[in-house]
Amino acid sequence: MDNKFKYIALGLCLVWILVSCAPAGSPPPSTPVTTATGVVSPTLPSTSTPTGTFTPTALPTDTSTPLPVVASLKATVTADLLSCRYGPGPFYLFLYGLNHGANISLIGRTDGNNWVWVDGKNKCWVNANYISIEGDPHNLPVVYPNLARLPQSPTYLPTAVTKVVRAGTKVTLTWLEIPLVPGDEEGPTMQHYIVEAWRCEGGQLIFDPLGTNDTSITFTDEPGCPQPSHGRIFVQEKHGLAGPADIPWPPYSTTTATP
Repeated sequence: MDNKFKYIALGLCLVWILVSCAPAGSPPPSTPVTTATGVVSPTLPSTSTPTGTFTPTALPTDTSTPLPVVASLKATVTADLLSCRYGPGPFYLFLYGLNHGANISLIGRTDGNNWVWVDGKNKCWVNANYISIEGDPHNLPVVYPNLARLPQSPTYLPTAVTKVVRAGTKVTLTWLEIPLVPGDEEGPTMQHYIVEAWRCEGGQLIFDPLGTNDTSITFTDEPGCPQPSHGRIFVQEKHGLAGPADIPWPPYSTTTATP
């Protein structure tokens, strides 16, 4: 009897040993942890793709580098008495004078000469050669002829260009006379007409306001500027300016007339 139980116990031990040593079929449920880790890697390219899209959008910003513009610059008058005028040149009507050492604020400039716009209740123009500027005046915004306007004459009509002749680099304009009523001159040195010429010189387009009491004027306009030359004429009297009359600009030609 005892031997029978011994055989039964021995058989149960063998069965337990065989079951324990058999190839396991249950471990595969743990493998999804490995496959779950592998699922993350396909998403990596998608996170790097938006980074690539930022580069093209940044390029236009980097390539467009506009000149820095400042709202105003401080300046001090260095001349004994500096004329502040209604327009950006020596022939425009006089507004008031600035004493030596006067502190002023500049808020604009022209696009082709050295005159700058002075802030104040009555804004006016001064020649930058006679002031000390804290900063670069080229960083001021260009305000003429679009923003800063000339005072308009209440009574006079504009003139009209009657003839434009070019001889090489020399351009001659002729226009209709607009007589002044006696007493409408600002003073004995006032110029009755102002020709605003944006003309080419040395490969640069310069702004050159020319004053005259005649009805004709000649100036130089060279080839070689990327911007086209152009101009206009004002009639000036002590209350303001009439016009402008646009100038039909003659193109430059290298051909010469045959005799």
